[in-house]
Amino acid sequence: MADSMKSAFRFALCASIVFLAGWGGGGGGTNPITPVQATAPTISAATTANTQIGAQMVTLTTTTSGATIYYTIDGTTPTTSSIVYEAPFLVASNLTVNAITVASGDTNSSVATKTFMPNIASGTLVWSDEFANTSSSNAEPNASVWTYDTGIDCCGNNELETYCAWGSTATPCSTTTPNAFVAPGGGLNIVARQTTPGGYAAGDFTSARLKTEGLFSFQYGRIEASILLPESQGLWPAFWLLGNNIATVNWPACSEADIMEHIDGSNTPFGGPGTGSAPGYDWTQSSIHGTNLNGGTPYTVTGFSAATWHTYGMIWSKGTIEYYVDTPSNVYETFTSTSQAGTWPFDQGPQFVILNLAVGGSWPGNPNSTTVFPSTMQVNYVRVYTN
Repeated sequence: MADSMKSAFRFALCASIVFLAGWGGGGGGTNPITPVQATAPTISAATTANTQIGAQMVTLTTTTSGATIYYTIDGTTPTTSSIVYEAPFLVASNLTVNAITVASGDTNSSVATKTFMPNIASGTLVWSDEFANTSSSNAEPNASVWTYDTGIDCCGNNELETYCAWGSTATPCSTTTPNAFVAPGGGLNIVARQTTPGGYAAGDFTSARLKTEGLFSFQYGRIEASILLPESQGLWPAFWLLGNNIATVNWPACSEADIMEHIDGSNTPFGGPGTGSAPGYDWTQSSIHGTNLNGGTPYTVTGFSAATWHTYGMIWSKGTIEYYVDTPSNVYETFTSTSQAGTWPFDQGPQFVILNLAVGGSWPGNPNSTTVFPSTMQVNYVRVYTN
């Protein structure tokens, strides 16, 4: 091809490329995307079979996909530093819920607001599970209130049990010998069983760990449970609370309030075998945990036995947690935000309830040939009162 023809061809080709690159105007730039405003949350309130005297369960929802809802209960405007909505929560006092929806790429929603004026007197029972069962067979714990942690050593502490949910057929769980049920006539039973005769290792036991996570939570008030504890080497029953935000901030930043823990048998020294005080008394333990925050001492009085029925309770108000046994007037331990070292986590949002019976673990040590199986933790009720 002649040089003049080559030059003409190259010029035409370059002109075509320039023309195509400029197609659509703007030199190939993209048009800016206008952010969409997230949809404001819907604040829904309803009474349930467990709420009482005007108390309601509040649920926050949004139609914006992948969004986070932030809310306040003190009338202030919510921001991304406010409480993250994780689960339905109890409202039993006069307050205003304000909520916003936040989603990546969207502008924040407008504020949704709902005011509650139940005018409920302090000390009023506003929520409970009485664990009723009028049938002649073992019944499932209320599935609208309770769910389960499951599996072997599901939650740390070097425990030995496999936690089983109601109706689980996963080995070694069994529907014929359930680990959690409401007995005929009423009362929750949490049963630890030895599934491998003569075995004392991980996987040789089953038990249950019930929780209200994702179904019921509350912030502030008084909560108590009537409980009869099993006492044997290596057993670890507990009634306690964790923050709803455990899914986002993890433990212990989420807060942990232990209303009642007990290990081993009667007259075991606090701290487990070989540690703590000399034998000679029975006791239970209440405590609190947060980031760099730990506190708690055992409760005991002359003649106290955890193997008899007792009421274990907590009074929760802003900046303060108090624990009692048998009656709210018998407060034996008080924690405040100003008296504790570390980060106080108990005013950052609602908590959910846990009832469990662990087998073995770092604190109680392992069961042995003296341990009684099956062993049962019995719960008459769980109740929440206004504070």
